[in-house]
Amino acid sequence: MTATASTGLSLVWDAGGPYSLHQTLGIIGRGPADPTIRLAPGAAWLAFNTPDGPATLGITQRGSELHARAWGPGSGCAIGSAPALLGAHDDWSGFDVPDFAETLPRLVVQARRRNPALRLPATGRMVDALVPAVLEQKVTALEARRGYASLLRKFGTTAPGAGHDPEIPPDLRVAPTPAQWVAIPSWEWHKAGVGPQRSDTVQRMLRSASGLERLAGLPAPEAAAKMQTIPGIGVWTAAEVTQRTHGDADQVAVGDYHLAAYVGWALAGKAVDDAGMLELLEPWLGHRQRVVRMLGLSGFRKPAFGPRMTVQDHRGH
Repeated sequence: MTATASTGLSLVWDAGGPYSLHQTLGIIGRGPADPTIRLAPGAAWLAFNTPDGPATLGITQRGSELHARAWGPGSGCAIGSAPALLGAHDDWSGFDVPDFAETLPRLVVQARRRNPALRLPATGRMVDALVPAVLEQKVTALEARRGYASLLRKFGTTAPGAGHDPEIPPDLRVAPTPAQWVAIPSWEWHKAGVGPQRSDTVQRMLRSASGLERLAGLPAPEAAAKMQTIPGIGVWTAAEVTQRTHGDADQVAVGDYHLAAYVGWALAGKAVDDAGMLELLEPWLGHRQRVVRMLGLSGFRKPAFGPRMTVQDHRGH
């Protein structure tokens, strides 16, 4: 990697090697309907709140160089956060060294060889990661993401520059601020298909949003532990958050409906529970999330049998 160079409200960061903008930033969006992020060939657009106000961040890729521009009151904060967002602090050197690589399953090694351009992003934005993670608790991703997108369209705000600057996607939106999330009436959560347990958890945790945002400055394990002191935030939610906010290379989503079985079939040829998954991943402590990401990129598919969660639509009830 080379040092970043910035001028005003723009920045150029050189990844110093293979780089995939879509593989790196793809984890941030919550499904294709998430209006806070848009990915296009060689480009990405994100809109989010900063301490100085909302911002739009546009990124284009030219070889190993990533060119970032920002709009809005929070543009300075957005530009300052861009290198970490793009994975500047994500270091795969310990994963790629021959001695460590020799311990990895062949499936993972082959996937890494085919995907050397993936970085783990670190947004530093706790609220933006926590809200959708809470909405995905104990329901299908499809159901949760549908409700999240509905709330963003209704209670979010137009991204700075959207509708005025032709470069910016006109439908790009900024998620509600913590105060705006807390102010959403109960019937609006219900109309979006979000049950009271999840909406209550969101509103309860956001009443101390400033404390939440300070967790971004802590090491990922400490931030995850402190998050779990909030009622309604467990190990699964904390892992889902730190993977995005901290570029967490180790935490895996214990409690995920599908992940343990998937890892079990990929690494042991059989379904396992969460304890079995952690046992299988134990040899690569410190890099367990990297192993899981490579398994996901390997093309491996577990046998298609077993129970499936039912998609429930509460919006009409």
